[in-house]
Amino acid sequence: MERSQVLEFHYIAPITNVSSILQHGILSHNRAKRILHCDISMQDIQDRRAKKKVPGGLPLHDYANLYFNGRNKMMAKRRPQHGEICVLRLDPAVLDLPGAVIADQNASSNYVLFVQSPSGLKKLSYEEVFVRSWICPGDQIREWRLGSKVCAELLIPHKIEPKFIFGAYSNGPISHRSFQGSCCELACEINADIFL
Repeated sequence: MERSQVLEFHYIAPITNVSSILQHGILSHNRAKRILHCDISMQDIQDRRAKKKVPGGLPLHDYANLYFNGRNKMMAKRRPQHGEICVLRLDPAVLDLPGAVIADQNASSNYVLFVQSPSGLKKLSYEEVFVRSWICPGDQIREWRLGSKVCAELLIPHKIEPKFIFGAYSNGPISHRSFQGSCCELACEINADIFL
């Protein structure tokens, strides 16, 4: 993947958390535990992440994580909650933050490759990360692989400052109004496509 292809990063969050995020930033799992918040992560995935350490770096739960593509498997798993969540949009300048690491697929995967950012972009395939569908009837191995690749991540040690958040996406008019009511200072646009 070329750097010019990275237009923004995504963070999937409950709308109720956005005001806190705009105050405290996007926090690592371990730091977020200290603040009252709504957690939409999947416990089985968090259990796997808790056992991982980035080679030469920190435990995975000490990184704040962003997706290259918010239209991914986590979003699909959270379909019943789409009216209550949003996708925060972050400036691609986060690629240059100290200690930033690129995971070439979901960081909890057994086959993930962790590479220093931004040079690690070369290890990503734009076509795989931004695939429209990872469902591959008749080819379960490819489906698993694409499902993990579409969840490629950027990992930032401890915290991502709020100044990198420049906007948000909501699913539709109802969630859009909810977003505007809770954090009107951040620009939000309806983008049903990213919500699958």
